[in-house]
Amino acid sequence: MKFPIVLLGVCVCAANLLAENAQERIKSAAEVFSEIMATPDKAIPMDLLQKSECVVIVPGLKKAAFLVGGEFGKGFVTCRRTSGLGWGAPAAIRVEGGSFGLQLGGSATDLVMLIMNQHGMEQLTRSKFTLGADASVAAGPVGRTTSAQTDASMTAEVLSWSRTKGLFAGISMNGATLRSDEDANKELYGKKLTTGEIVLVNTMVAPAVASGLITQLDRLSHPRAGGAADRKR
Repeated sequence: MKFPIVLLGVCVCAANLLAENAQERIKSAAEVFSEIMATPDKAIPMDLLQKSECVVIVPGLKKAAFLVGGEFGKGFVTCRRTSGLGWGAPAAIRVEGGSFGLQLGGSATDLVMLIMNQHGMEQLTRSKFTLGADASVAAGPVGRTTSAQTDASMTAEVLSWSRTKGLFAGISMNGATLRSDEDANKELYGKKLTTGEIVLVNTMVAPAVASGLITQLDRLSHPRAGGAADRKR
């Protein structure tokens, strides 16, 4: 009777994701980003991070549903303020679908994505958007600079990486969707909010629990004059 065992594994996985609250996840996201960027030769290239408009971090994405396919994870996206000075309040998001190479019953995978231009940012205002369809996506290069990057990573609106068991590499995420996680946003901000209502509104005050993540991004990404509209690719 293998079916009940598989089903139980799916339920346990989903229950674990739901058990972790938004405050714990945002701390995990900050830890994941810090650990990845701590080894420059094996991290996101600094020049790409400094050019990016938004950063998405999904700690511990799981193979959540063998019966319906794909992966499932909860994380956060934060975008630069339109002034170019610092990073704004993070919004909770859900990543669903796609197939990023996780093994059946395998380890959790940390995902990091950079949104590289204004059109990519604008997709965040939608209830959901699909990578590869609504915004072009490519596996991101790894290292100090992007001198060896491919044409795809030069032009893609979204670049993506994964870390599994300590191995950090660019990864294709075609077919994955990003959605607002309004329930998690309610935990952080006291009311249900969409992704667009948070990251594209510069007056939103970030919760104290997000200070570690924002401080890291401010430290690693030099402030820039001009808003996103001045940096279309």
